[in-house]
Amino acid sequence: MRNLSLFVSPALCGLLLLGGALAGCAAKQAPPPAPAPTVTVATPLRMNVIDWDDYVGQFAAIDSVDVRPRVSGYLVSVGFKDGDYVKQGQRLFTIDARPYQAVLDQAKGQEARARATMENAKAQAARGQTLLAAKAISQQTYDTLVAAQGQAAADVISAQATARAAALNVAFTQVLAPISGRVSDRRVAPGNLVTADTTVLTNIVNLDPIRFTFTGSEALYLKYQRENEAGTRASSRRRANPVEIRLQDEPTYRWKGHMDFVDNALDTGSGTIRGRAVVPNPDHFLTPGMFGHMRLLGSGSYAALLIPDRAVVTDQERQVIYIVGADGVARVTAVDLGPLTDGLRVVRSGLAPGDHVIIDGVQRAQGGHKVKSVPGRIIATPATARPLDPGPPASTATSADAAR
Repeated sequence: MRNLSLFVSPALCGLLLLGGALAGCAAKQAPPPAPAPTVTVATPLRMNVIDWDDYVGQFAAIDSVDVRPRVSGYLVSVGFKDGDYVKQGQRLFTIDARPYQAVLDQAKGQEARARATMENAKAQAARGQTLLAAKAISQQTYDTLVAAQGQAAADVISAQATARAAALNVAFTQVLAPISGRVSDRRVAPGNLVTADTTVLTNIVNLDPIRFTFTGSEALYLKYQRENEAGTRASSRRRANPVEIRLQDEPTYRWKGHMDFVDNALDTGSGTIRGRAVVPNPDHFLTPGMFGHMRLLGSGSYAALLIPDRAVVTDQERQVIYIVGADGVARVTAVDLGPLTDGLRVVRSGLAPGDHVIIDGVQRAQGGHKVKSVPGRIIATPATARPLDPGPPASTATSADAAR
């Protein structure tokens, strides 16, 4: 038994040593490498673009008039329907004219009396001249007759002025539209007393053309000034700079106009300056108070490189993209971005026309690591092809069949 244990022990020790060596080799063996992530790459789209500066503003009427009566009296009738489009000179309101007509008749009577007095004074002065030549009256008496003739003539002028003022008051009982435009609702009903130059009867705004007012930053104002100094000052392009406007429910800038005014000073509180454009509005669709998005021509046409916005990653204070080289390694490149056009972002610097940019799967890529590239394509999407936000949902709905 003692010899058997001595024989078995060395063999058992050998097996244990061999098993430990195999286990150590297995522990030192490295795991298989992870597969490279799959990404979509494409070269940037080359396209001629024009830069526009964006503003938010509001439409305003060129002229807005509060209609007030020029004489006091009781309102008799209204000559329009609320919201009508009225022409200049159209009758809007009628005030009771009888008191003013009576005053006019009295003024005309006073004028006729003054004329009769003047004719009598004229005849007396003519007879006095004959008598003075015959030395039948004194010079003083003749001078008195001449003065009476002059006074009578002055009385005629005064009576005529009084009659004209009374006639104006009669005419003012017909309240006419001072401008052509869309009228608001009547503020006073017939039968009410209105006060001259005080009571607001209604309001009129003209709609064609219409103004678009906005404010711009000091930086943009300086930009235009620098461009003028660089060579556009001699031309009238900047003075009649074209603008394009879209409303909040429109995908495209369908309203065309031009700049007509920039204020002469910046607001010291906000650091902005007021600007104004004029827009044709022949069908009166645009209404004062309506908001819109305006873009103002900011550059001429130039060739640009465009990529999707989703390909851009924010890295602290810079914008970067991932470019895949010929060796399949993704590299991080800082870029300077421009405006958004047709759903794509303009890249001003940091990108070459032949670079392969990761446009999908950028979240899986890491700088300095290999990726598996799948070729893709960058396509511009005009605004008319993009879906339009339908706005907030309706609060309630009913059956269309039940409404019939």
